[in-house]
Amino acid sequence: MTTTPSIVRSIRNQKRALITAGCLVVASVWISVPLGEWRGGMFLAIGIVLGAINHLLTEHFLLRQVEGGELPTRKQYAAGSAVRLLGISGIAVVIALVFWPHGAAVLFGLAIFHLIALVFTGIPLLREVRKELNEPIEEKA
Repeated sequence: MTTTPSIVRSIRNQKRALITAGCLVVASVWISVPLGEWRGGMFLAIGIVLGAINHLLTEHFLLRQVEGGELPTRKQYAAGSAVRLLGISGIAVVIALVFWPHGAAVLFGLAIFHLIALVFTGIPLLREVRKELNEPIEEKA
């Protein structure tokens, strides 16, 4: 029996967010090219892709930790997140500065994907919390 690598499971778990990001990448290029602003569209797409990479790396890190039998401490999770965010943000800032002013769209793309990720991960989490709060106390015990 072969086990599925955690990166593949990460992609499956985040399928909706990644499909939405892919649609936004296609839309940003498709809309910007006829408007004559293809560079802005391309950099926006690059920012969305960088955000998706960060999101997948976060999911992958958490899956590996849970599969290893140990949950990451707050300090480990914060350190891992800081390294990923600094790396992705550093790449985005360098692209923005090198290809200024069109490169600034990378930062907007990154922000757009973070909003997408927040919606696709935050709403289900809030539903779960609400469901937990609405259960009778007897069932929780």
